[in-house]
Amino acid sequence: MADPQLTHLDAEGRVRMVDVGDKAVTTRTATAEGVFRTRPEVVTMVDGDALGKADVLATARLAGIGAAKKTSELIPLCHQIPLNSVKVHFDLDADAGEIRVSATAKTTGKTGVEMEALTAVSVAGLTLHDMVKAVDPLATMDGVRLAAKTGGKRGNWTRDIDDHDNNDDDNAQTGRPAGPAVIDQGRTGVVVVSSTAASRGEREDSTGPAIRSWLLGRGFDPVEVHVVADADIEVALTEQVRRSPAVLLTTGGTGVAPDDRTPEATAPHLTLALPGVAEAMRARGIAATPTAALSRGLAGFSGRTLVANLPGSTGGVRNGLEVLDDLLDHLLDVHANGGGH
Repeated sequence: MADPQLTHLDAEGRVRMVDVGDKAVTTRTATAEGVFRTRPEVVTMVDGDALGKADVLATARLAGIGAAKKTSELIPLCHQIPLNSVKVHFDLDADAGEIRVSATAKTTGKTGVEMEALTAVSVAGLTLHDMVKAVDPLATMDGVRLAAKTGGKRGNWTRDIDDHDNNDDDNAQTGRPAGPAVIDQGRTGVVVVSSTAASRGEREDSTGPAIRSWLLGRGFDPVEVHVVADADIEVALTEQVRRSPAVLLTTGGTGVAPDDRTPEATAPHLTLALPGVAEAMRARGIAATPTAALSRGLAGFSGRTLVANLPGSTGGVRNGLEVLDDLLDHLLDVHANGGGH
């Protein structure tokens, strides 16, 4: 495969507008997403239209749609394209203090609508900030990113870190061709491996792939694996928690060595601790090896994200997953998705 190129630069490195005249006319869509983070009571006020301004969500939706229509005026090298539709959606989670913003743009033409979808999400988030800043000036709009696209030379694409490739449109992204370009936000997973040796390439990690395979087998997709040094676990966990996957599993760093800091990095993020789950995983491990009693792993929810610390050994991971196997869907249904008992 040829190395990816910056399509907005010519052979001499000068900025140019990509010529799309020879591209096929196809129906193209793009979906972008982001998370607006504020305090739980502010989300409740937005939901109840209690901020004393115009309807907050309706205003932000109109702003996002209007911004998508003006993308070529805001982003210098974007083409002017006819939009078939722009849809902006909000998913409110008062407990987590979050409003998930997503936008899907659709066109029939020679170039994609990724930037239109991203612009819609960005401006919708800015409008939310403008509407709530009087009660929470510390609110943030995080994680704005492309989630999926359809159409064009390479067809359907969804976000997945395992096989990066270039998209064919004039607004280059990375990812891989996939099936239907639909992001099921209820079944996403992230695995964080805390291992200094593995992060340096000094040894091959097997626990991350094992956990990823386990999650994929239970219908989670995409599932990302991140290997970090022990000293970087706090930053890594903070970043991944803010992305709000359905499940966030860690492996490693749960013991008593000076650089084992995964529980300390996890604790501040838990809005609902599940000590019984952590104890069950520990007990399952002790049945196999007494040293499992030294594991200090935690489990709980961070907003809607189920977080669990697994040991760094393959046996410890296997024991922990055996416990979660009986509980995972029930936990997500009852707590994260609001299902009944």
